[in-house]
Amino acid sequence: MCGIVGYIGKQDALGVILAGLEKLEYRGYDSAGVAVLEGGQIKVTRALGKLAELKKLFAKRDAQTIAPLGIGHTRWATHGKPSENNAHPHTAGRVSLIHNGIIENYVELREKLQSVGCEFKSETDTEIAAHLLNQNLKAGLTPYEALKATCAQIRGSYAFVALDAQSPDRLLIAKNATPIVIGMGEGEVIVASDITAVLAVTRQVTILEDGDIAEVKIGSLHIENNGSVVERKPQTITWDPLTAQKGGFKHFMLKEIYEQPQVIPETFRGRIELGRPGVSLPELSLTAAEARRITRVVFVACGTALHACLVAKFYFESLVGIPCEADYASEFRYRSSTLDADTLVIAVSQSGETADTLAAIEKAGQVARTLAVCNVLGSSLSRKVKDVIYTNAGPEISVASTKAFTTQLVALHLLALRFGALRGTLQPEVMRGCVESLMHLPKVFSEALRCDSQIEAAAKKFAKARDFLFLGRGICYPIALEGAIKLKEISYIHAEGYPAGEMKHGPIALIDENMPVVVVLQRSDLMFDKTLSNLREVESRNGKIIAITDVAGHKALQGVCDTVVELPFLSEFMSPIILTLPLQLLAYHVAVFKGTDVDLPRNLAKSVTVE
Repeated sequence: MCGIVGYIGKQDALGVILAGLEKLEYRGYDSAGVAVLEGGQIKVTRALGKLAELKKLFAKRDAQTIAPLGIGHTRWATHGKPSENNAHPHTAGRVSLIHNGIIENYVELREKLQSVGCEFKSETDTEIAAHLLNQNLKAGLTPYEALKATCAQIRGSYAFVALDAQSPDRLLIAKNATPIVIGMGEGEVIVASDITAVLAVTRQVTILEDGDIAEVKIGSLHIENNGSVVERKPQTITWDPLTAQKGGFKHFMLKEIYEQPQVIPETFRGRIELGRPGVSLPELSLTAAEARRITRVVFVACGTALHACLVAKFYFESLVGIPCEADYASEFRYRSSTLDADTLVIAVSQSGETADTLAAIEKAGQVARTLAVCNVLGSSLSRKVKDVIYTNAGPEISVASTKAFTTQLVALHLLALRFGALRGTLQPEVMRGCVESLMHLPKVFSEALRCDSQIEAAAKKFAKARDFLFLGRGICYPIALEGAIKLKEISYIHAEGYPAGEMKHGPIALIDENMPVVVVLQRSDLMFDKTLSNLREVESRNGKIIAITDVAGHKALQGVCDTVVELPFLSEFMSPIILTLPLQLLAYHVAVFKGTDVDLPRNLAKSVTVE
């Protein structure tokens, strides 16, 4: 989820691009770069760090200079650590190119290109696309045909914007699973990964669809999809710039909730093998022999990431058959532990900069094998462990974690499947079922978003409550914990999560008509019935029940609940991911009704870098 801007027109391209990238810096901020046409030559400038570092490099540029064409990029690293060499644009011969997404077959393409003499200057998958495009141009193809040939060679998700030094009147664009929009102004054209960056030039926007390959010039736009010419009707954008930055949503948190069907595939893209089927994690150096020697898995994390670990404990125990435990990093780091060389310690963190998690994994690494699940390439955590599984969720702006949490669950599920395969404990039919469920997850997640209006109505009804109780059992008990912390974080309402079976050991004393009880019920013959019995006890004490479930049309449940939110059922292992969604929306809508600062709740920070 990086930021892309391209421009052709009467203004100085550099100024337009830098202004556009400012609007998109929330999408990526580990490096930035631009390529502009000046004096008939393409000049590339890149810098490590935030956009301000790139701007410093143009401090002495002549204010009268006009570059009519250019492209720019702010990066969120997925391949190759943050560095100047890995920053975009990438140049090969006459081509400069920027890219969002992941090229799945980059290893084989890189080997093929190196065999014909291409020299690589970065660790990225993006540079491969620049070389491919340059090779196709050298073969005599027109720029547009060269782009089509390049896309035909690539597997994965991408939004490409490229310029050809020998065709300085156009930009070449391709889109597959990663957003790109084109704004046609009066005597100028702007291309971007988000509508935010376009509005300073025009409000007439054409949104490309998956498979579109486009060539844009001033006054003309040519688009093909699957070999046929298509027309995409321009839309008039009426949003103000701030709303546009949030994709039309009122808050970043809501935007990030709704992004989950798009980012979840980025977590498993290139890691699922459909033929066998199986899970491939090239970044995992663990061999089958080493996996079989592991006798125990310990998860360490803080806050929301710990809830992901508690779900992962179920994944590993069910799919791998190995003893697991999950611990607060802040407690683990100070306790006398019984680790050994046959223990695998897995740290989970969105930012990779959480102080307690870093200290815990550093302690564990003195004795045990270590691994991390993280969202930020090049983070401190990634440098302290042997192996890292990146979640590829993109930047998360809202302090309350949403898409980072669900992608952690997906990554941990993939890790459990791979670990089970290495140890030989996973039956082929189980692997097949899990892989198929993952493939269907984004669509089911999109369907689940339809519950938003029902959740908003429930939130309005209970927004004035002073306390909430969240209940769950089994693999969904951690989701009850996550629901409670999310509500607590952004609405400032006291909320507690409990295993439903523990309700009678204390929390039941608090239940009355003023305390809403939110229960997460997954499809399970044994656990569903037992949890339903707990709810009857809540009902008898006048408690108001909101049920989140993947069981449809259960009359007994509807009879005891004030609100029943039914979501699609996919599989036992996908239930905690899907059932998380309504709890995120509940916290969001309650906070909105209470008028709190949703994206920047008081006293909280996105990355906790102190004890």
